[in-house]
Formats: sequence, structure tokens, C-alpha cells
Amino acid sequence: MPKTDKTPFLWDIGVAFALLTRLPLPTLPKSAFANQARAVWVFGLVGLVVGAIGASAGWLAMHAGLPVMAAAGLVLLVQIIVTGAMHEDGLADTADGLWGGITPARRLEIMGDSRIGTYGVLALILSLGLRWVALAVVLTINPGLVTVTAALSRAFVPLVMSTLPFARADGLSRRVGRPGWWVSGGAALVVAVLAVMACGPSVITPIGLACLAVALLATISNAKIGGQTGDILGASQQVAEIALLLGFAAMA
Repeated sequence: MPKTDKTPFLWDIGVAFALLTRLPLPTLPKSAFANQARAVWVFGLVGLVVGAIGASAGWLAMHAGLPVMAAAGLVLLVQIIVTGAMHEDGLADTADGLWGGITPARRLEIMGDSRIGTYGVLALILSLGLRWVALAVVLTINPGLVTVTAALSRAFVPLVMSTLPFARADGLSRRVGRPGWWVSGGAALVVAVLAVMACGPSVITPIGLACLAVALLATISNAKIGGQTGDILGASQQVAEIALLLGFAAMA
């Protein structure tokens, strides 16, 4: 067994939260980050926490008398602050790169540029708009669905990591590593089963929509740049979240 596999599994929790959030965390030893790919089993739990924080903000806003649209906006704001907008950044870079370049090399170059282009701006506007409107509906149905959505959407990220090869020779995705299917698939299955147990079989349709949306993004990414990057992973979470929220909103 590789030496990096001997790190305590409890450290995976801290590593996952460090990768996906900007929450204040205890200092972990450098050895905890030696096998970051193993920590993807915690991604759903990270989403659960991020979603719970956002849902709590929305619930408090509505009980304070704010209109549901304002409450939905606060949910978005809180989640963006907690995550440092890393997923939104990935979505913007993905849109700019995949549609702004002609060759795979040029697309990757654009994705690595910190400046945002027209495609990225439009992607953020549409993403925030769709999520905002859908969240307003979801909050009236059940604020707990915000938490479920956040957990499920992040469970898709390891699946993309395991499915697609690295498109770059360096970058965040390669530094984290590629988890085995037993880790990513098992973690996603556990999150999905828990979601069905908590919300009932009606959650299956939104999950199916998210699967289709993420599969489409993964197919396009593989065709255009030959795999995945950290930006693609962030975009996968955003695409899954939009599909899930729209699916829940359609049930209203």
C-alpha cells in the first residue's frame, strides 16, 4: 500500500473543507495533503455544510419578513462567501475557454487567464439568474432542499475527476489527483441514497437531470480540451446545482 494511504481518514475531512471552502479551519500537517484525491469522499459532506449555512440564512430572512426573492439572494450571497466563489470562477473560465478558443491549446490558455470574457460574463449572469429564481421557489417548498442540492451537486465533482483524464500537465486538478471509481462512485451513491431517504423518490428526477447536464459538460470538455481541469470541475458543480434546483422548482 502506498505510504500516502496511511494518513488518517479523519484528515480527509479537513482536506476536503480546505479544498472547497474558505471556512476557518484548524491547521493540518502537510502530510494530510499528500493524498488529496482520497478526500473526495467528503465532498458531499462539505456541500451539506455549505448548503445548511445558506439555507439557514434564507430561512432566517423569510422569518424576518423579507420577501422570498431577497431571501434567495441571501442564500446565494452566503454560499458564495463560504466557498470563495471558486465554482463560479470555474464556470466563467470554462465558458470563456471552451467557446472562446479554436484549438485545445488555445482553449486551455484562455481558461488559465484570470481575466473574464464575454462568454464568462454571460455564463455567470445566466447561472446566478437561474439559481436565484429557482431558489426562490425551492425556499417556499422546503428550505432543506437547498442543503440537499448543495450536497448532491458537489458529489458530481469526484465522478468527473474519475471519468476524464487530466487536460493539463499541471494545475489544481492534477495536484489533487484522480480518485478511484470506488471512492467517487461510492461517495456519490451514498449521497444520492441519503437524499432519496430524506426527500422521497421525487428527488430522483432532479438527480437524473443533473446527471444529464454534467454528462453533457463532460462530453464537451473531453471533445474540446481532451479531459478536465479544475475549472471544469467547478463548472460541473454549477451545472449540477442549476439542474437540481430547476428540477426541484418544477415539482412546485
